[in-house]
Amino acid sequence: MIYQQQLRIPGPTPLPERVIRAASKPMIDHRGPEFAELLADVTAGAKRVFETGNDLLVLTASGSGGLESAIANLVSPGDRVVAALCGNFGERFAGMAAAYGAQVVRLEAEWGQPVEPADLAEVLAANPDARVVLLTHNETSTGVSNGLDRLVRVAHDAGRIVAVDGVSSVSSMRIGVDELGVDVAVSASQKGWMAPPGIAFVTVNERAWALSEQCRSPRFYFDWRQAKKNAENGSTPWTPAVSVLYAVQEGIRMMEEEGLERVYARHRRLADATEAGLAALGFGLYAAEGYRSATVTSALPMPGLEVSALRKLLRARYGVVIAGGQGKMTGKMIRVGHLGAVTDGDVVQVLWSIERALEELDIAPADGRAMAAAAPHLAEETAATPVH
Repeated sequence: MIYQQQLRIPGPTPLPERVIRAASKPMIDHRGPEFAELLADVTAGAKRVFETGNDLLVLTASGSGGLESAIANLVSPGDRVVAALCGNFGERFAGMAAAYGAQVVRLEAEWGQPVEPADLAEVLAANPDARVVLLTHNETSTGVSNGLDRLVRVAHDAGRIVAVDGVSSVSSMRIGVDELGVDVAVSASQKGWMAPPGIAFVTVNERAWALSEQCRSPRFYFDWRQAKKNAENGSTPWTPAVSVLYAVQEGIRMMEEEGLERVYARHRRLADATEAGLAALGFGLYAAEGYRSATVTSALPMPGLEVSALRKLLRARYGVVIAGGQGKMTGKMIRVGHLGAVTDGDVVQVLWSIERALEELDIAPADGRAMAAAAPHLAEETAATPVH
């Protein structure tokens, strides 16, 4: 049975009706002038979101594909690479480098905690030959948002190239690629861009291009040089996900109509509401205070609650889909996504559903605590509207 779900995972995210209609446009020749116009418009819009004048490559791939392209174009076999980790997706980025033959130096923060700039500085000082630093801006497996500006500054002060996993942050949280001097930044369509999976964005500055020219790793599909050369002629090296690009184009229009600063403020406000509501219900917020993500809230269950039972009941009874833990936190936490086309009403529905599910599971009474705690962060008319 297929029905409309309240999809509150960290991605893919729900698609607005406008985006669905855009993705349903008739197919076009991906080597023709119509596609060249589409690609140019999406590229220009994505640059505005990344806040960069650097080259921006549009790849038909998942976010992981965009990250692998960074490894393939920057890291040669035998290179020493520093990977700053604080969760499962940082582990994945490091694993990609290892697969390409790099000697990976792992700086591991405790899950739920951010990477400390002083620790990064110490590791870089001990590894002067490591030219590339891998950073995760927003670690959705733990709900931690790293202090990217300080980490990038430390890496650049040490003369290193920085590649940033911004898959789940860019378009929902401000990154300011040029302002921070990020050498390579990656994002993907299925997150805050409000589009289906299938498109990865990669920004590349002059420092990264220079290193890429020296890179000895084999590459074909993810060869940045081919992507740039073809983009200059209005095409892509390989068959692109045309329908997804139409969806991305509409998603960018919607973000800019709202205003990017308001988009970022909305995400932070709804994250605060989600955190407050879950805490009031007795969940333990997992990510360190001051470093909690604006796109996903991670929380530990109260005694007696089985995460799998809660998630199953929410899906079956209320049509609400939340995520569980990953890696070593599998079965030990819940993760509530609030990115992309998310509204105050979505957060209300999720908290209301979780509260009632807890009552059905004989964990806690449904007495309105979640909504009372979340209300100060919600729009006045939403906070005052009862949910039936």
